Amino acid sequence: MSRPSEPSSSQADPNLPAIPSDGGGAVVGGAADSPEGSAAPLRRHHTLARYVVRRLLLAVLLLFGLTLVTFSLTNLVPGDPVAAALGQRAADDPAITARFRAEYGLDKSLPQQYFAYVGRLVHGNLGVSWQTHRPVARDLAQAVPATMEIAFAAILCSTLIGLALGAWAAHRRGKLADQALRVFSLIGISVPTFWTAIVCFYLFYYRLKWAPGSGRLSPGALAPPKRTGLHTLDALLAGDFATFTDAAAHLALPVMVLTLYTVGLLTRFSRSAFLEVLEQDHVRTARAKGLPARTVFTHYTLRAAAIPILTVIGLAFGSLLSGTVLVESIFGWPGLGSYAYHAASKLDLLAVMGVGLVVGVVYLTINLIVDLLYGFIDPRVRVGS
Repeated sequence: MSRPSEPSSSQADPNLPAIPSDGGGAVVGGAADSPEGSAAPLRRHHTLARYVVRRLLLAVLLLFGLTLVTFSLTNLVPGDPVAAALGQRAADDPAITARFRAEYGLDKSLPQQYFAYVGRLVHGNLGVSWQTHRPVARDLAQAVPATMEIAFAAILCSTLIGLALGAWAAHRRGKLADQALRVFSLIGISVPTFWTAIVCFYLFYYRLKWAPGSGRLSPGALAPPKRTGLHTLDALLAGDFATFTDAAAHLALPVMVLTLYTVGLLTRFSRSAFLEVLEQDHVRTARAKGLPARTVFTHYTLRAAAIPILTVIGLAFGSLLSGTVLVESIFGWPGLGSYAYHAASKLDLLAVMGVGLVVGVVYLTINLIVDLLYGFIDPRVRVGS
């Protein structure tokens, strides 16, 4: 396809900032070394900075609304938190019940409890867990890295495999390989992850003895010095390859289970995105010009299909961080999902609200990163336009 001609001064691109002119209509500062031209990158950086500040301020408001929704839903759950935390016999003792409620502020009204909770959040205090009797922030600092270790590995494997299979299915549209990949992706999406986890654990651990047991490390193995909280990365940073091998072996099965589901989603969606782009004129023209297939894919197809695919990857990564409850429980993985499950079963309200806050922050962060990547992938997406 021939390259479009440069717009004249009478046909300026409406998406670009207007170029000032003098009284007679002549363009002022049209040269690349003019003050206006040299100030353009600075204006773009200022626009990006303003956009990030606006998104951060909006994130603060959304977090405030998230705390209100989480607090309200948590306190609407039926059940007696005193009985769940101390047992029914202790809950039947009025003195013990009164002391417990006074210690955790449950003797106050719900509005007073909420504002007290928000006041602690401002100072970085998430409260003390009724289940572990430790600060919720300390518990989350141990649980979140464990879940992120699974999620990072799963989303990386899913993205690489899903994009490759989606591109191949789109290239082989209507043929046997395409039909087989569509069936494979449909099965991956339809099969529940907990069932896949049980089958994989039974097959690879119990029957074949190919994989280690539950947990992040083998019994008796010492965790590497904590730097990131990810055992595999911390072991590499410490130069402890034995611990890295052990941690990677324990990581393999949970990552495989989560990857089987996510790769099915990404394969189906990327196939649709690639097919839509392959029908566009600029891709057909690039092929007609005799460009290599790799060039057509990387410079034309992949870049045009990247934005919708990136959106799905961001959502999938957020769901991996917040939806691994059953998988973590089956594999004995001490992550955010296991922590949320035990907190909910014990009506540990502060811990449940802490998990909800972490999940909300994760989604807000992912959405911000995805929106910023839009501008780098597609120049047509302009901040502030």
